[in-house]
Amino acid sequence: MSTTTLRPTSTSTAPSRFRQLTAPRRRVIRDWDPEDTAAWEAGNARIARRNLVWSVATEHVGFSIWSIWSVMVLFMPQAVYGFTPADKFVLVAVPTLVGAILRIPYTMATAFFGGRNWAIVSGVALLAPALLAWWLMANPGQPLGVFLAVAALAGLGGGNFASSMTNINAFYPQRMKGWALGLNAGGGNIGVPAVQVVGLLVIAALGNRRPEIVCATYLVLLAVVSVGAALFMDNLDHQTANPRAMLEVLRHADSWVISLLYIGTFGSFIGFGFAFGQVLNQTFLAGMTGGAAPTPAQSASASLSAAQIAFVGPLLGSLTRVWGGRLADRRGGAVVTLWTFVGMAVAGLLVTLAARADDATAGAATPGQLAGIVGGFVLLFALSGVGNGSVYKMIPVLFEARSQSIVGPHVERAAWSRAMSGALIGIAGAIGALGGVLINLALRASYQGPAQSATAAFVAFTVFYVVAAVVTKVRYR
Repeated sequence: MSTTTLRPTSTSTAPSRFRQLTAPRRRVIRDWDPEDTAAWEAGNARIARRNLVWSVATEHVGFSIWSIWSVMVLFMPQAVYGFTPADKFVLVAVPTLVGAILRIPYTMATAFFGGRNWAIVSGVALLAPALLAWWLMANPGQPLGVFLAVAALAGLGGGNFASSMTNINAFYPQRMKGWALGLNAGGGNIGVPAVQVVGLLVIAALGNRRPEIVCATYLVLLAVVSVGAALFMDNLDHQTANPRAMLEVLRHADSWVISLLYIGTFGSFIGFGFAFGQVLNQTFLAGMTGGAAPTPAQSASASLSAAQIAFVGPLLGSLTRVWGGRLADRRGGAVVTLWTFVGMAVAGLLVTLAARADDATAGAATPGQLAGIVGGFVLLFALSGVGNGSVYKMIPVLFEARSQSIVGPHVERAAWSRAMSGALIGIAGAIGALGGVLINLALRASYQGPAQSATAAFVAFTVFYVVAAVVTKVRYR
């Protein structure tokens, strides 16, 4: 590759007056070099691990707030709140969209404000959507637009992922990035099933009448992680992403290809994570009511049944992300990503066949059909987690390899690689999260179709996984 297309991006000097005004001045570590093995063994590993722990904690709660409306819809029987299933899919799509968009500026936030500082600010900001969700759920009868506005604020939690990942990418050496990024992201992703478990416990104990308990729980957790970030995290003095790097990375075709692959992995994880409970809820309600309007007792029973299952998939996807990153460190990100998409295509086919059989059968889904739908979804979640870890491992490896063609000292090559990796982590994270929006909109359209089921959407998802497998095979294998 020609060296003229690769321009080192400074990570130690201020790109603008704004940078000079906002650069962190307290708790700053200067001249951090994770590739210095001696310094790493002498104490840098402990510092990086401490920052990783609290990065995971703040991102975890951010994910929970981001996905809180996937739980709130289970507390919203149509007879009380007046919203149709299609309305509820829009309600959970809105925070997904906002979170995806915010990942771009959040990627640059750690460079301007410092990783520690931004972890504190972004955590405190989530108090607003939690408090407003509490008020709104306690006051049914508000128009859908008000619910959508409050749900949009929950999207702030989705942006936390990009700033957290960019920050941790700068702390760890190349040989450990797959593990570190996988652990950071996986610990954050567990925020999705965690809030669903809290919702399950509330529904099991009190029925679908006390959603404010879920909100109150997370107000406490937000306070804890924000204080922890203030006490135990550090800022780094060099930039890990900046506007110039964000623009430069877009000129590389691989940036768009990797973003496409991340739509298939993370987009599936977050999209299904937000929608799985609602899909199960509608499946159970259809079996109970035969298409008639559900009674409050039927709504509560369906919500409890859905909540008992819905958290399992996101939990597995969060755990397998860590394993996927470690496996990619050993086997290579492209190899793991390819086989992940092959498996997801098979799982998507299983869900499609089971859903199609349910559509053709009157009454409730049979145990075999339900097992196919739930089992296929659980497999999709687990594989999407593996793919999330392997795709993100591909990013620093890609730019580390390309940095070798830069003419100049090692420090400039490392700075360019770090800046490009940080920028693409944010961009891929944003584009991947948009996949979650598309999943919820596809499910909404599918439920509004003649069959009033999700089968058509499942077909589209499966076709996408096949295409992603082919792209990975052709370009990276």
